[in-house]
Amino acid sequence: MIEVVGDSARGDELAFVRLTVDGDRIVGADAPGLARPLAGLTLLEAAAVPGETLAADALANALGELFLASPDPDRIAVAMSGGVDSAVALLRAGPSAIGVTLRLWLDPAGPDSERACCSPEAVIAARETCHSLGLPHVTLDLREAFRRTVVDPFVESYARGETPNPCGRCNGDFRFDKLLAFAERAGAARLWTGHYARIVERRGRHLLARAADSEKDQSYMLAPLDPAQLARVEFPLGELTKAETRAEAAAAGLEVAERRESQEACFLAGDDYRAFLDRRGLEPSDGAIVDEDGRELGRHDGFWRFTPGQRRGIGVAAAEPLYALRSNAATNTLVVGPRGSLACSAVEVRGVLHVPVERADAKLRYRSPAIAARVLPRGEGFALELEQPAYGVAAGQIAALYDDTGAVVGCGVVSTAG
Repeated sequence: MIEVVGDSARGDELAFVRLTVDGDRIVGADAPGLARPLAGLTLLEAAAVPGETLAADALANALGELFLASPDPDRIAVAMSGGVDSAVALLRAGPSAIGVTLRLWLDPAGPDSERACCSPEAVIAARETCHSLGLPHVTLDLREAFRRTVVDPFVESYARGETPNPCGRCNGDFRFDKLLAFAERAGAARLWTGHYARIVERRGRHLLARAADSEKDQSYMLAPLDPAQLARVEFPLGELTKAETRAEAAAAGLEVAERRESQEACFLAGDDYRAFLDRRGLEPSDGAIVDEDGRELGRHDGFWRFTPGQRRGIGVAAAEPLYALRSNAATNTLVVGPRGSLACSAVEVRGVLHVPVERADAKLRYRSPAIAARVLPRGEGFALELEQPAYGVAAGQIAALYDDTGAVVGCGVVSTAG
């Protein structure tokens, strides 16, 4: 038997839970503020017990690390963000579903933390959605692990002069690994999420594919997921539009039916990344703005404030508009030039091809269209020869390769572009 404690505080209010657990069952509990006594319940049953907000939060904090449940082939673990998409995924998972929310680190100085998918408010919304349906919910407090794995490398990448994609790194290296590990100890056969994407099979491998709704498609941000992960995952909203998702939630009477969208790069909590980097130690540093021949045109106060393709903030008068082309961290230099100098037709990528492919459509930035390319395998990834120029390609961004059916056949991180 083990004893575990959970607490939660807000302002001057405090809730406290103490549990004695034997295997997957609670044999003793001091847990005021909950809707029913916990002694005698399994951990799975306890996770479905509602209560006062702080009391339920304290229980969730107690259950997270030790949660365990016997395998059930009908059980589906559903990743809950507190929004409408994951709520509808939960609805579709049926009466044996269990919700799980990752509480992740977010910048306490950010102006809009409530919209972050990892905020305390989002955790509460996710739990209340589960409990309103009589379903269990577990919170995993992964704030420090997330900071080390995603946030710190984000800052370090900018310090090297790159333009990182933290959402891709989170999905590929952190979030889904943690969710799948939880699904296993929760005895769930599958993991479902509310992302807009699909999964298809190619040559016996599970591959990611674009969602039916091109406006909401999230396959680019999910592209780092590998076939082994995808074999255990399902995206039940992949064939829906956002309007259909909201309508389904409203028909079920869910309070989150009209909840606002969560943010990209959730840990920024609604702030501009430059202000965030300031707070994380990338201090203003005077340096030269130069043209492609190395002639100084002006000064900047931090090369990391500029990404390839950016015009705003350069502050140099010229006969034609100037764009950030690249930066050199070693010399604290920003190189600028006309838009034509942004064009590149060759890209080197550190990554993997999931199936053999000679040609593919390469998506190199989240908001940029895919470009047809020849694909050349390399030792640690692949090279792309683009059929038409791409503009503003940046080291650190995701390169996702799609076949003509919309399946992701390869993915990696841009290392060089020219």
